[in-house]
Amino acid sequence: MNIQTQYSYEKVWSDTKEDDLLRIIAEEVGDADPKGTLLYIQEAIKGGKVITVGTCKFRLKKAGA
Repeated sequence: MNIQTQYSYEKVWSDTKEDDLLRIIAEEVGDADPKGTLLYIQEAIKGGKVITVGTCKFRLKKAGA
């Protein structure tokens, strides 16, 4: 699954590796479980949704993008 991220101050979506996703989530949610949050994000974006966690948005990479 290819996930893209975008901080609230950015205009461009960036492809993000899983290690970086976990780091970003940990920074945004603090003591909450980053792996559990990532699993939630992965399930939620399958339907084309954009999920916001703190100041970062997550989405599934669009085909051809």
